[in-house]
Amino acid sequence: MRIAVLSETDRAETRVAATPETVKKYKGLGADVVVQAGAGLRAGFSDSEFEVAGAAIAASAEEAVRDADIILKVRRPSNGELTGVKSGALLIGIMDPYGQDAALKSLADAHVAAFSMELMPRITRAQVMDVLSSQANLAGYRAVIDATAEYGRAMPMMMTAAGTVPAARVFVMGAGVAGLQAVATARRLGAVVTATDVRPAAKEQVESLGAKFIAVEDEEFKQAETAGGYAKEMSAEYRAKQAALVASHIAKQDIVITTALIPGRPAPKLVTREMVESMKPGSVVVDLAVERGGNCELAKPGEVVEHNGVKIVGHLNMPGRLAASASSLYAKNLYAFVETLIDKDSKTVAVKWDDELVKATCLTRDGAIVHTAFQPTA
Repeated sequence: MRIAVLSETDRAETRVAATPETVKKYKGLGADVVVQAGAGLRAGFSDSEFEVAGAAIAASAEEAVRDADIILKVRRPSNGELTGVKSGALLIGIMDPYGQDAALKSLADAHVAAFSMELMPRITRAQVMDVLSSQANLAGYRAVIDATAEYGRAMPMMMTAAGTVPAARVFVMGAGVAGLQAVATARRLGAVVTATDVRPAAKEQVESLGAKFIAVEDEEFKQAETAGGYAKEMSAEYRAKQAALVASHIAKQDIVITTALIPGRPAPKLVTREMVESMKPGSVVVDLAVERGGNCELAKPGEVVEHNGVKIVGHLNMPGRLAASASSLYAKNLYAFVETLIDKDSKTVAVKWDDELVKATCLTRDGAIVHTAFQPTA
């Protein structure tokens, strides 16, 4: 059994799909592990560390995937990365499948069984495999750190002989994993924190962290959560009422952090140009949804822009700004899933195709797109 770990070709991607720690664990399962040269450098893991852990180093992606039974990636492979891959190999990573018909067809044509980790069901046994949560947790933390750096003022209230520095006011929009971590981090730094979300369950979570919850709490709000725990898309009427409440609140904030995403859809626009213009010069907006079109109308992917003295931070791949930590957690997510695909007695790949985790995440198999949500329409 051979497991290949490939480098990432996206310039914005600093993470790696395995660490020396997980390489040792794969070796313990009976696998030979080959890591593409330089795969871990941007996350702080040298080739020599992987070799000490028991991995072989391959000079190229083609060499790494040759005869590989399992291929680990952070992002979906680009054209050419799977050259020489054997039919039936398992490809596991963050595949970003929504609206990517051509890319999925390419994976099917390569005859790999591609698994999309972000489709992992949110059930108890899969918690340790939940890449969305592990990476969002770090993104929420980093958003506050970046906001603090751009803000140029102190976060906590400071009383000195020369006068009092007021605490920064931080507003977090979206109280999922990233938002709650942002709330907790901003609170630890001494800010006065408020947060909003369309899911009723978020109110208690926000308040448990010492922040104040801001929302229009009508009947629609009480029904605004899917069975899977995700936010539903709200009606135009509700969005208008919530926008009015939020607009008046944002005008008083020093830092706004937006985290709202709906799986498979563009990011909802939450912060308009007018809202940004209502903020004081020196304020900061951090948009964690910028890769999906952004929650802030003025956010630009990969840039920090300034509008009327307000900085709008649109860094791509926020978890990757903490590459070592993000890689460590992501690699453990992958290992936990891969472990379920291996027969420990025979030390071979033995996928249980009727397992709910496999059915939820498998995109392609035997030359076809098999996931019902992504099959091409006739």
